[in-house]
Amino acid sequence: MHLDVLDLRQFYYRTRLGRAAQKAVRDRLLAMWPEAKGQTVAGFGFAVPLLRPFLADARRVIGLMPAPQGVMHWPAGMENVSVLVEETLWPIETGAVDKLVLLHGLETSENPTAVLDECSRVLGPGGRAVFIVPNRSGLWARRDKTPFGFGRPYSLGQLEAQVKRAGLVPERHAAALFAPPSDANFWLRASGFTEGMGQKLSRSGGGGVILLEVSKQVPARPRPGLAERVRRPLRVLEGVPEPTAAGRLRGTR
Repeated sequence: MHLDVLDLRQFYYRTRLGRAAQKAVRDRLLAMWPEAKGQTVAGFGFAVPLLRPFLADARRVIGLMPAPQGVMHWPAGMENVSVLVEETLWPIETGAVDKLVLLHGLETSENPTAVLDECSRVLGPGGRAVFIVPNRSGLWARRDKTPFGFGRPYSLGQLEAQVKRAGLVPERHAAALFAPPSDANFWLRASGFTEGMGQKLSRSGGGGVILLEVSKQVPARPRPGLAERVRRPLRVLEGVPEPTAAGRLRGTR
């Protein structure tokens, strides 16, 4: 079940814990994708807090917000680029997206398989997507005071298996949110240090969320004429008489 857009906006933009979580996850995403110059970047779910760094250089940025969640104007003070969509039917041409981010879009969906199929459809050949989901073994999935405490948490293996079934290829993974989901002043002040230490000690096991980058690979088409050459193989012995079976010499016993 998708969360309400008003609750998501309240958490990410109006609470200290939400702003700290936004920064931690966005920093990991930017470590994977430092730029998107001239590319089309889309986000599904409530991914818009992570897309702002791409506004300057990307050819186009689109915020796709599922109908059960609701939609809000984004980015604030600029021309709106967010749109309300059916979660399994996006108003984007097939193969039009270069980079795709999902945040609170997969784990809260009632039909994650169809969502993954739609991700595969809109990605162009060689396109990349990052799925950001709650880590089932992390602290954030166990507390419903944040958006990561709702929906279906994943282990890395579960997430990789699901994207493979959609025809997407896992490339690399990372983790974020190593500090506990607490709004206590101590943890908020120490969040930067905790995040840095967590990145050194663990890539996926201890963080509150998993980031999995995948690619869309399209098999190359066979070259014209290959089938004809296979049907008519080269006969290296053409013109040489075929051997005959040897018989007994006439007149011998």
